[in-house]
Amino acid sequence: MAVNLRGKSYLKLLDFTPAEIRYLLDLSKDFKSMKRSGVPHKYLDGKNIVLLFEKTSTRTRCSFEVAGRDLGMGVTYLDPGSSQMGKKESIPDTARVLGRMYDGIEYRGYSQQLVEELARYAGVPVWNGLTDQFHPTQMLADLLTIEEKFGRLKGINFTYMGDARNNMGNSLMVACAKMGLNFTACAPEALFPAEELVETCRRIAAENGCTVTLTENVAEGTANADVIYTDIWVSMGEPEGVWAERIKLLTPYQVNAAAMRNAKDTAIFMHCLPSFHDTRTTIGADIAKKFGISEMEVTDEVFEGRQSVVFDEAENRMHTIKAVVYATLC
Repeated sequence: MAVNLRGKSYLKLLDFTPAEIRYLLDLSKDFKSMKRSGVPHKYLDGKNIVLLFEKTSTRTRCSFEVAGRDLGMGVTYLDPGSSQMGKKESIPDTARVLGRMYDGIEYRGYSQQLVEELARYAGVPVWNGLTDQFHPTQMLADLLTIEEKFGRLKGINFTYMGDARNNMGNSLMVACAKMGLNFTACAPEALFPAEELVETCRRIAAENGCTVTLTENVAEGTANADVIYTDIWVSMGEPEGVWAERIKLLTPYQVNAAAMRNAKDTAIFMHCLPSFHDTRTTIGADIAKKFGISEMEVTDEVFEGRQSVVFDEAENRMHTIKAVVYATLC
């Protein structure tokens, strides 16, 4: 059956069928091949998109800007101080104004409800660049990377270590369930995903011949893993005061050499970035000074090691975002 996503917003993977996700991944591969071969693909010449950022980002902004320009579009970036959205102007009013001027709207910020409201009123596709609940553009990049490394998605054993109830834990669980990967959240019970979303994902996983598992046991969680994935322990926008609690809770779930040895010999390490694997960042240096640790969610040995594919993953943000933009606007 042909897939047609024209005019559809991209807010969370729960809204998409496995066939639609498959289409976006295959389209991403085509765009990656064209990009690397130097083949022009300005298929959306004359269109314009706007990027609304309440949370800053290197990869998301650059991926959308390069994707848009490669496709021939005009791109406007609005940082938190450049828009009246939610301050002097309501979300519905902002959406309707921008929808009259632009062919598509990207939003990166805090509230999933806000991006859903933008999509309800804009009249043009809205793309979720990250909210507090989901990070769907990252998911396509992750799935593409896994498929490039293993030649398949179905049957891959995927372990996520860390805060499993954040936007990455939620989104990876959904992505795995949709595409047939066996998902394991390896985390303290206090940081397990919400029960309702777990049950939803287990129903989806059953339809696609895979499993969703939650465990506090690191040895069990990493055994036989093809992919070990982690994210930073404190998300942007959370208060500094949670660092001490998170470090205490999550230090046993750090991705280190022992965790990687317990996985398959062919296992890969993934991270959505940025990563605190050393003290060469302001936050990393500050945490080292306050808590006496020089590495957090992943050790520098693993991050820089032969199993790490984090920069392949980062590049794939551009190709997959290009596929989403093209598919929903063409």
